[in-house]
Amino acid sequence: MSVRVGIIGQGYVGLPLAVRATEAGLTVTGVDVHPRLVAELNAGRSHVDDITDEALSAAISRGYVATTDPAALADLDVIVVCVPTPLSPNGGPDLGYVESAARTIAEFATPDTTVILESTTYPGTTEEIFAPLVLANGLILDEDVFIAFSPERVDPGNRTYGIRNTPKVVGGLTPSSTERTVEFYGRFVDSVVVAQGAAEAEMAKLLENTFRHVNIALMNEMVRFCDELGINLWNAIDCAATKPFGYMAFRPGPGVGGHCIPVDPNYLSHRVKAQLGYAFRMVELAEEINGAAPGYVARRVWQLLNADAKAVRGSTVLLLGVTYKADIADCRESPADDVARILVDWGATIRYVDPFVPSWSPRGVPSGEALVSQTSIAQAAEGADVAVLLQNHQAFSRSELEALTIPVLDTRNALTENPSSVSL
Repeated sequence: MSVRVGIIGQGYVGLPLAVRATEAGLTVTGVDVHPRLVAELNAGRSHVDDITDEALSAAISRGYVATTDPAALADLDVIVVCVPTPLSPNGGPDLGYVESAARTIAEFATPDTTVILESTTYPGTTEEIFAPLVLANGLILDEDVFIAFSPERVDPGNRTYGIRNTPKVVGGLTPSSTERTVEFYGRFVDSVVVAQGAAEAEMAKLLENTFRHVNIALMNEMVRFCDELGINLWNAIDCAATKPFGYMAFRPGPGVGGHCIPVDPNYLSHRVKAQLGYAFRMVELAEEINGAAPGYVARRVWQLLNADAKAVRGSTVLLLGVTYKADIADCRESPADDVARILVDWGATIRYVDPFVPSWSPRGVPSGEALVSQTSIAQAAEGADVAVLLQNHQAFSRSELEALTIPVLDTRNALTENPSSVSL
């Protein structure tokens, strides 16, 4: 008998999960509140970088269907919640989408359903907020429903690790909830890791991203004084990385972006401050350092222009790659927005090249017509005064990058053959 699964939220987490589940023979209904998105999905058109139209069409042929009708959640074996948890104005997570999903489950779920929250949030959310809403209409935990947390670990653009071969952490509110959730994921994930409980699973996700946030901040601070001291930090990192134990290489960049690193550690910081009354200083300092990285990039651009006896005001700056990471189309929280905003505030004109982003309206830049990506780096560089390599997309022409004759600020230490480039 096929396992019937409903996945609430068909974004970068929910859709790959749905496609992988159908590959293992599960019947999947994707529930989303956006009618246009649902229509596109049912027509076999994917909006997620990691899922091709062909993969989505194959999932449809195996029984995947998308819908806006929450009543489709009735009579299912498993319901998984993969909705956004953005930051609220007070710095904590905005749980509005999670709460809405829980209320919907309470209204339509039928007995003998396993309910799993995958959305990233602070420890305690599953037990204190999500579960009470799911149970609000009389469903009984461990009799009618089984509730667990299993953090999403999707890494957009990663061609090595996906849903199947990335270990899945599971923590239930009860042993029975854990057992049933482990059995579910075990059908299509190679390795399932059992946490002591839901709070430990929630903390594991925040620990992963806080670890990255803090170590990236360390490099983003070191790169500043290494430049002033005349030390090649990139070479020092490569040397340190040869140590086979006790070290993991992180590298500086123009800032942090995406759905996780700039957001998730703040959930933990907010929880510590709200519940315990003191600051999580390590996270707050990392946020300060990484948040200042785009400003440091802008100042380095100013220095390059100054060295050519040019002012920022009136200059044209070419940005290469404006997504938050290489080889994807996702611009959420991209540091390129802040770099562009600062340079525009200083009077520069911005142009850009990014094969993944045909048009771009940088966040925080005064409204106007969206910028249009140039197709050729060489043509985009004509008349520009300086270029900044923000993301080293594989789709970029290496010969055009290395042949640039205008000054280039290389924030990825990728242009080793270009005499006009300087590393961050």
